[in-house]
Amino acid sequence: MSMVSPISFANLSSSLTRLRVSACSLRGRFPDIVFRLPSFTILFANSNPLMSGSLPKSNWTGPLAYLSLEGTSFSGEIPGSIGNMKRLTVLVLSDCRFTGHIPSSLWNLEQLQILYLAGNNFSGVVDFENFTKFKSLQMLNVSLELNLTHDTLEYTFPMLEVLGLPSCNLTKFPPFLSSLKRLIRLDLTFNRISEEIPSSICQSSSLQYLSLGNNNLSGNMPPCVGNMTNLVYLYLSGNKLQGPLPRSLVKCVNLSVLFLGYNKFADIFPHWLEAPRLYALDLRVNRFYGSINLTAFGLVFPALEYLLISYNSFTGQWPTEVFSNTSLAALDLSYNEFGGPIPLPSPFTFFYCIAGNNFTGKIPSLICDASKLEHLDLSNNSLTGSMPRCLTNFSIDLSIFNLRMNRLEGTIPQSFSWRNSLATLDLSQNRLEGTLPRSLIRCDYLEILDLGNNRIEDGFPGWLGTLPELKVLVLRSNNFKDNLDLPMGAHLFSKLRILDLSDNNFGGPLPSNLIMHLEAMMNSENDQSNSLYMTRFFGRVVGYENSVIISIKGQIQLLVSLTVFTIIDLSHNSFEGDIPGVIGHLHSLIGLNLSHNHLTGSIPDSLWNLTNLEWLDLSSNKLGGVISRKLGDLASLGYLNLSKNQLTGRIPQDKHSSTFSSDSFGGNPGLCGTPLPKACLDDAHPPPPSINRKGYENWIEQNVLWVGYATGIVIGISIAYITFETGRPKWLARRVRMLERRATEWMEKPKQKAIKFHGQ
Repeated sequence: MSMVSPISFANLSSSLTRLRVSACSLRGRFPDIVFRLPSFTILFANSNPLMSGSLPKSNWTGPLAYLSLEGTSFSGEIPGSIGNMKRLTVLVLSDCRFTGHIPSSLWNLEQLQILYLAGNNFSGVVDFENFTKFKSLQMLNVSLELNLTHDTLEYTFPMLEVLGLPSCNLTKFPPFLSSLKRLIRLDLTFNRISEEIPSSICQSSSLQYLSLGNNNLSGNMPPCVGNMTNLVYLYLSGNKLQGPLPRSLVKCVNLSVLFLGYNKFADIFPHWLEAPRLYALDLRVNRFYGSINLTAFGLVFPALEYLLISYNSFTGQWPTEVFSNTSLAALDLSYNEFGGPIPLPSPFTFFYCIAGNNFTGKIPSLICDASKLEHLDLSNNSLTGSMPRCLTNFSIDLSIFNLRMNRLEGTIPQSFSWRNSLATLDLSQNRLEGTLPRSLIRCDYLEILDLGNNRIEDGFPGWLGTLPELKVLVLRSNNFKDNLDLPMGAHLFSKLRILDLSDNNFGGPLPSNLIMHLEAMMNSENDQSNSLYMTRFFGRVVGYENSVIISIKGQIQLLVSLTVFTIIDLSHNSFEGDIPGVIGHLHSLIGLNLSHNHLTGSIPDSLWNLTNLEWLDLSSNKLGGVISRKLGDLASLGYLNLSKNQLTGRIPQDKHSSTFSSDSFGGNPGLCGTPLPKACLDDAHPPPPSINRKGYENWIEQNVLWVGYATGIVIGISIAYITFETGRPKWLARRVRMLERRATEWMEKPKQKAIKFHGQ
């Protein structure tokens, strides 16, 4: 089934009792008539995200006993008529779009055994005591603002086996937890609980799934956790837990999933755990240290498929083939202190990230045996030699390919295959030479191409403009030359958001025809949400946030998110002639750098229409004429450099223009007025020089978003990216230290846009 229409249900028999259409890719609005069938008892329509609808607001009665709409687009309020459905035993409305208050009539459904309401947008406060009216309740999962001010020790749920209170704004552990003797699953994730984990939580010997992640939990993990010998799933990520891991965990022999990421645990690698069923281990962003006993690795964790230990202080070398005979699907060793040759991924690995270590030597061609790879990141190491020829065509599923910041030499392999899935190719900051492989034209899904800071010699690759998804093209600091010629055709570079051709040997006029093709830069409302790539992970997804390095002021480099910046940098070339007026059509442009060229003429009036500009650098050219008073209209402009040109006349004296220092205008003998010391001839009483050097610093403080290279794996219903506001220029040193190793302090607590996990 692919389309839901009321017509398709018009002939349903009035004697119909059951309808099961879960995960059928249904689209459209679900017909209300189905809810009113007189003999209807069971409806399972969950997992149809494109199916909309609402619950009947009136005249809704009948024998309905099972209703599951989880994972659909049903919306509106839960109507008061729900209280008429006295026979309901299963009500699953989680992960929909319901809003409004919970109707009081809901508490009349005394036969409810399963109630799932989490993942909606309900408002108001619900007294938790109401749930005690459901004496047969076995499973409860809600995301509501709860009132727990009553004596919750008196609350009794004799049959309760599953309790989920995620995103309920809880600040403490509910006291009644110790009375839930039959509890199998407990989920208190994404609350504001600021306590230590109470030992009473360990009293439930039947507990199998414990999810306390994304709170403000402090202190040590209690040793009594080892008493929960039936524990299968333990999720404590995103808290402030510290100290060593309790050795009592060794008694949890059934443990399959252990998520401890984003805390302050300080310990050695848990070889001692000896968990024969451990399937996924997440220790990311903690303070683990020391070497890993690799001789016993496969014996201790024979079932391990997901190993995530990035942003710690692990050391040592990995034998090249340590993973070759394992079933590892995802391996993240990034930002530690590992060295030596790189370990080869397993043939079953789809996510492989070893960025930010001290790995050396050549990239072995055997890496191409991992034909299931979707994400390959070897960046920020000291790898040498040439790229194996097979790297560009060994996996049709490869989406992310990152070799940034190594010491690779030779040419880029010329054999990009047809039917590839490549979305990101980053080979920047190496020593690659030769020409661009023309087979790149086969990469129909390519969004990001960063070849900056290499030794490539070629003309402008206008032929790349035919790639339908290309958003980022960075060719900075190579030996590209000649004019920016484009092939004939429509919609060339139509989705491009970042164009960096700086520090090359391009020449000729700035091409108006290229600028006119940059459609994505013309719409200030353009969608900016597609730099997060998804793939499967632990039955859910993996997220990877793309970023590129840009230069500001010719000195400061920032690693920026592709969802934040729209940039053109053509600086340090040999362009000549006028700045084309069509540049004023690029309304979403945030950064423009045309400095260090041979541009002449005046600054076109249309440029001052770019009201989203945050930095503008036209310095070291031969521009003349006066500076338009429209400069003051660029309210977002935080950095301006018009120095070393041939501009004349008075500098605009509006409030915003006065925030720029003399450095923004120096080297123009014909300019006068504040902030330059040279007074204009018509100034009867010239004011003293007033230099405000805070314009650029304040812009850095208020507007620059530092986006880390989020190679982390996203496990859960929520995937997004890590973003941070920076301080004054000393922010740079702090971020560099983070990228080297110490990410703990600023990544210790995933926030709304941080990497998130969610318990089952």
